[in-house]
Amino acid sequence: MQLQDILYSQGFGTRRVCAGLVQHGLVAIQESGSKEMQLCTDPLQSVREEGLLFNVQGMDWHYQSKAYVVLHKPVGFECSQKPSAYPSVYTLLPAPLRQRPGRNATDGVQACGRLDQDTSGLLLLSDDGQFLHRMASPKKRISKVYQVTTRHPVTQEQMDRLLAGVTLNDDPRPVQAAACERTDECRMDLTLTQGKYHQVKRMVAAAGNRVEALHRSQVGRLVLPDDLLAGQWRWLNEAELALLSA
Repeated sequence: MQLQDILYSQGFGTRRVCAGLVQHGLVAIQESGSKEMQLCTDPLQSVREEGLLFNVQGMDWHYQSKAYVVLHKPVGFECSQKPSAYPSVYTLLPAPLRQRPGRNATDGVQACGRLDQDTSGLLLLSDDGQFLHRMASPKKRISKVYQVTTRHPVTQEQMDRLLAGVTLNDDPRPVQAAACERTDECRMDLTLTQGKYHQVKRMVAAAGNRVEALHRSQVGRLVLPDDLLAGQWRWLNEAELALLSA
């Protein structure tokens, strides 16, 4: 693939912009098997994509044919490209991830579902449409674990109600938690396999308590990495993607 096309595919601008970056000596590459970065000035240079590391204006970037990202979402950010009251969670990502060319009208990585502005925790993002659909599809029943802090002590009766199913205003059918475990007097881990608007907060309220803080710690078999601080992101590796496919 031509170097300008590789840069374009990774979100570094239009093909003209990418060609200009190369021509101005702002791009160096390190192909698989090579030990050194080499400065490139020909945007039409043919480069092998697999295992490619390149540097654009001082920023190292590994070539990724598809982007699969985990972000530790902090409180106070909206999972929207056009937020209404709080900063967008997308501002926590580098520009190339936000600008990767997409097949549809929207470019850049997209969040797999949303977390409320006052909810923190594990957020997946990708530009792979099939991955996004699979992770969000109610038919797949992918589990999500939430660490819930409540206003009042968590009782066994409340947990029993959550496991048996509570009725929400917009759905006459009871909504059940897949698992519920008290971890402290006013804390519990709640596992859901479906997603509705403000579902955790509404379920806990229907069971007779109130959510004071909410943190998503796990999606499927993937646990939020301990070393990923609030506001930080990183690529998912093959082992982590396998956990989401299991």
